[in-house]
Amino acid sequence: MTTTTQIFDYSKWTSQLADLSKKYQSASPYPHIVLENFLNPEVLDECIREFDKLNENNGWINYKHYNEDKRGLNKIDLLPATIQGTIHELNSPAFLEWLSTLTGIKNLLKDESLEGGGIHQSTRGGFLNIHADFTAHPHQKNWQRRVNVLVYLNKDWKEEYGGKLELWDKKMKSCEADILPVYNRCVIFNTDADSFHGHPEPMTCPEGSFRRSIALYYYTVEENPYRRATYYKARPGDGSNKLLVKLDNALVSAYTAVKSKLGANDKLVSGILRLFSGKKK
Repeated sequence: MTTTTQIFDYSKWTSQLADLSKKYQSASPYPHIVLENFLNPEVLDECIREFDKLNENNGWINYKHYNEDKRGLNKIDLLPATIQGTIHELNSPAFLEWLSTLTGIKNLLKDESLEGGGIHQSTRGGFLNIHADFTAHPHQKNWQRRVNVLVYLNKDWKEEYGGKLELWDKKMKSCEADILPVYNRCVIFNTDADSFHGHPEPMTCPEGSFRRSIALYYYTVEENPYRRATYYKARPGDGSNKLLVKLDNALVSAYTAVKSKLGANDKLVSGILRLFSGKKK
């Protein structure tokens, strides 16, 4: 990718912004939107090639406990050049202005530390139980989390593989939207305390296939941000699993407090969670 390659087409997306903003802010179960062909496909194709070459031991964090099974890499200096460039563009002042107009949330901030974000990958059997995201940045006292941007990199992803992002109503009674994580699809949504989402069913894609995304989170400065760890919820009909979800929530809450107070990172704490949950890898 050259330095002159356009990653995000501001002319295209700004021309639609008024209509997109109305759609976003009126969406149910909470403000969100699904956008197709979001980034320059040449750039995204190079991101995929870089994903394929990433070493298994190159800083990956294994998020593997009762409520999820995925991997993440959030150290910007360990990410390949095109993925880095894409993240920098989606954290640029121009994109932040576009995103603020879309969502109606003023003064959005990027997170250079990519806390919990960066790039994500899961494979056959991977899942992420329904949850609402952590509500405040663990290392920034006044940062309230407000918006997620997810860009999917999955070519030839089939419906039968699963992995759909589910958006649930605030009372956790029903799934109101399910979104297949197909190539160059972007999902943007508000991250309120009750913005429940996830892909809870273990995926059935072939071994060696991956559900991949670039995941970026945005914040605003608030005097007294509401602080709560990632909060998982059992679905109707989950039965006895509800207790295990609650126990895992307690562990996640404890490790989030440790991160905030001691500056611990996800690499360390995900290992602790894995130990207590009985996960092996």
